Amino acid sequence: MKQLFDDVSFKCSKLVTKDYSTSFSLAVYMFSPSIRDAIYSIYGFVRFADEIVDSFHGYDKENLINDFETDYYKAYCSGISLNPILNSFQQTVKKYNISDDLIQAFLKSMKMDLIKLDYNSKAEYEEYIYGSADVVGLMCLKVFVAGKEHKYEALKSEAMRLGSAFQKVNFLRDLKDDNLILNRNYFPGVDLNSFDENTKKMIINEINEDFKIAYQGIVKLPIEAKFGVYTAYVYYKKLLKKLENTPCKEIGNTRIRVSNYTKAILLAQSFVTYKLRLVE
Repeated sequence: MKQLFDDVSFKCSKLVTKDYSTSFSLAVYMFSPSIRDAIYSIYGFVRFADEIVDSFHGYDKENLINDFETDYYKAYCSGISLNPILNSFQQTVKKYNISDDLIQAFLKSMKMDLIKLDYNSKAEYEEYIYGSADVVGLMCLKVFVAGKEHKYEALKSEAMRLGSAFQKVNFLRDLKDDNLILNRNYFPGVDLNSFDENTKKMIINEINEDFKIAYQGIVKLPIEAKFGVYTAYVYYKKLLKKLENTPCKEIGNTRIRVSNYTKAILLAQSFVTYKLRLVE
């Protein structure tokens, strides 16, 4: 009956994905059924770690993230965990040869959120983005290429740029919560109290360059993953455009979103573009 427990574990990861991110779960649904569960399990793992450091106020976050890490390695070594999120994730790690350095880099960035409020240099900024976003993209890439190292290396650089672009859009979108609630500033050299259009334009130009390079990798992805990743790419490009058209003061006071109606239109447009073989 272990298989039944494993099935339930992956369903739990899917539920976490659907409840926490309608946008990402929509993109995952565009993947081949053969890889969806693995991507759900990666999202479940990174989401729980992120929730510990961002949302569990009033609890001992340091102990929680350390316990989460310890429990993961116990699960990896024993091949099972009664935490269904960790149980599904450790199976994905083994099946697709996800290297431990990616997991360690991710956990390091999560722990940085417990102690670090400002990123004062580009090196610090890039290190955090690598651990919090790039490596998540690389974990997913391992699934997309079925763990094959030569294919992974060929697409690694572009996958990292896509992860960076997504994370930087998130930083810009979440400016209000990061600044006012969590007291964090991820953008080096940027004073959020005097955030202006020139600063916003500089950040957006940087993100667009990431997207430009990332697209070169999207078109080379295996058929099982290409449409799903392209869907996420189109959604984030739309969100970035909305942020570009939103006054700085409004970005600093509210969380900018893409409506469900717009998401449905973007999905339809992406499907047509993909079917016409324009994503190549």
